[in-house]
Amino acid sequence: MLAPAVEALRAGELVVLPTDTVYGLAAHPDFPAAIARVYAVKERPAEKALPLLVTGAAQAATVVRVSPLAERLMARFWPGGLTLVLPTLAGDGTLAVRMPDHPVPLALIAALGAPLATTSANRSGQPSCTTAADVLAQLPAGYAVLVDAGPSPGGQDSTVLDLTSDPARVLRAGAITTEALAAVVRIAG
Repeated sequence: MLAPAVEALRAGELVVLPTDTVYGLAAHPDFPAAIARVYAVKERPAEKALPLLVTGAAQAATVVRVSPLAERLMARFWPGGLTLVLPTLAGDGTLAVRMPDHPVPLALIAALGAPLATTSANRSGQPSCTTAADVLAQLPAGYAVLVDAGPSPGGQDSTVLDLTSDPARVLRAGAITTEALAAVVRIAG
């Protein structure tokens, strides 16, 4: 079922897939042209970086600096709806990472042997899609494969937490509440 999606990603094509939160538009992060097509298909502003979906803390540590605080948050909220913004390994910027709680993206990442550069599969500024039909209504073209595995169970975008500042900042409220995060980390008011 996922072989065509893996082949498409390896060929630099885009794939739409369900996650535990909403449907996502994904590209292999090693293909700059594919990343550019994500922005074009979604009509996403260029200043908004694409987060990476990973299989866990170990894979995250191959692309970002995982602090003890990040480890605690990953242990508490991963897999799940928490995206963490962390410094890159090279120290030249930041990158957002998340481990989804859904078998489809986890299987694709494992088969690909690389994280997925992913954003919600909707037109920028429009509601996020929770079904394949929703995706087709907003984004009828621009990708090679649409993996329809039923509705996304969460139905809400992930919470994005920036750990590069102290206190941490919630950049987007979502699936994980600020109250739940505040039990683990100091949050900017």
